[in-house]
Amino acid sequence: ILKTAKRPPPPPPPPAKLEDFREVLRQLETHASERYFVLKSIIIGNLYGVDLMEEAVEICKLRLFLKLVAQVERKEDIEPLPDIDFNVRSGNTLVGFASLGEVKEALGSDLIEKENLPQIEERAAKADVAFGKFRRLQTEEERSAQQLNQAKAALQARLGGLRQELDGYLGKDYGVQTDNEPAYQQWRKSHRPFHWFVEFYGIMRQGGFDVIIGNPPYVEYSKVKKDKEKGYIVKGYQTEPCGNLYAFCIERAFTLLRQQSWFSFVVPISIQTTARMNSLQQLFIQEKRHTYFSTFDVYPSKLFEGGKQRISLIIATERLGESRFLTTFYNRWKPEERSTLFSNFLYSKSHLDKNCCVIPKLGNRTAGQILRKLSKFSIAPYKRKPVSPSFYVHGIPYNYVKVFDFVPYFWNEIDGQKKSVDLRPYQLEMQESGEGVVLAMLNSNLFFWWWYSLFDGYHCGRHEVLSFPVGIREMKDKICENLSSLAEQLMKDYKLHSRRRTANYKTTGRVEYAEYYPRKSKSIIDEIDRVLAQHYGFTDEELDFIINYDIKYRMSLGGGTKGDKNG
Repeated sequence: ILKTAKRPPPPPPPPAKLEDFREVLRQLETHASERYFVLKSIIIGNLYGVDLMEEAVEICKLRLFLKLVAQVERKEDIEPLPDIDFNVRSGNTLVGFASLGEVKEALGSDLIEKENLPQIEERAAKADVAFGKFRRLQTEEERSAQQLNQAKAALQARLGGLRQELDGYLGKDYGVQTDNEPAYQQWRKSHRPFHWFVEFYGIMRQGGFDVIIGNPPYVEYSKVKKDKEKGYIVKGYQTEPCGNLYAFCIERAFTLLRQQSWFSFVVPISIQTTARMNSLQQLFIQEKRHTYFSTFDVYPSKLFEGGKQRISLIIATERLGESRFLTTFYNRWKPEERSTLFSNFLYSKSHLDKNCCVIPKLGNRTAGQILRKLSKFSIAPYKRKPVSPSFYVHGIPYNYVKVFDFVPYFWNEIDGQKKSVDLRPYQLEMQESGEGVVLAMLNSNLFFWWWYSLFDGYHCGRHEVLSFPVGIREMKDKICENLSSLAEQLMKDYKLHSRRRTANYKTTGRVEYAEYYPRKSKSIIDEIDRVLAQHYGFTDEELDFIINYDIKYRMSLGGGTKGDKNG
């Protein structure tokens, strides 16, 4: 008989340990609306935000106030709204000192100025104490408006002096002559520095924020620099080669986060699908977090109505000692499916593809297996400047990548008959023996899935076409023959099902063009994939996945590929 010894009960918690919570409960009893008090306390003590647009800051405050007022059932129970001028602030997230170390680095070898660093930190600490007092006063019943105004004025004075001094240091680092008052003030007006380690000193001293969420601007950095009135430049960003403000905002967020913290941004899908974003992708690897990418197309429905933007929703966990990417499929949905869109997410382990500098949108294990098999094969040899094209690829696919070994009909009133600019010519070095093989492959379901999973699902240019692992040199003769024969059948079938269409445009007038419907040739395309399965060594499960990928949308009557209208 085994007996377990009785464990002594855990000791009661020290009285002081829960005293702060008891104080909250005591305060709660003095308020007419419990929910109002709780939300007010959260807004004052837990929520912070920064935006370059003053209008956005005011709208944010207003929405928080409306949320509070909505908790009160009787007008007699309305309490004073909180003052959150120091929680939600206007300033440039990307310009300013995030730490005292950055100030020290900006001062460089200026030993005289560096002697002021301890004083700056001491003043910042006193400002944080004033901030804490100001917050506490807003949740205490026994305080007067005069006390609150005095506390706010004291805090403003402390922060104002620190801002002025730090702006001067930063201006010198930017090469601005601070003794030239007009030039200095113009720089301050355009750059609007925000010094995180001073404005939120207590938070930064403890390691940073627990959670950062945002929808940063999707603006090209080159456009910002060219703005003569409001333009500004950034300094010291690893992600500057990305050339877009949203990349800088993500990097800044990582400098403001604690080790055990979470992060979520809504950004363009280019973060996963564009080689230009490689320095940002590398930053995620350096952060050693698990990062979840959910991706959304714009057809047939958009995630945000009114904005035709393909989106990646990113969630990064606390630092876990290793970087890991987990991705969904490239999501498409109909309006009636929106309510279940997020609950149906499936994530699968992905990786940074070093050849294409992309993070593939996989969604399940089968997709990952297929991608690993493809990676073992070489790309096809193309000539840099096509002289006698082997085929033409439609540059903006929709549901199917259309590739032709002939020039589809296109005519407009200004230029007459010509090749549509949407068709890009390609020429193989091994033209005679390989053009039919590659023509078949680029029209396959496999290529569509590969292109749609790795890239933006909109453009199909040289980078995308030339990166596909064809493996033509490793291909058996019989497979080459079968693919070439299927390519010939497919071109005939494309022509058979094509229709002549007309349209009118302001710039080119009447336009006539041939429109093609690859979904009507799906049986031939599927046969191409069955042959390719032998070449790449796909299992029956993997082949079935490729043939039926996104079939609900690719085979719908409204989902056929559009013709070459643009000239």
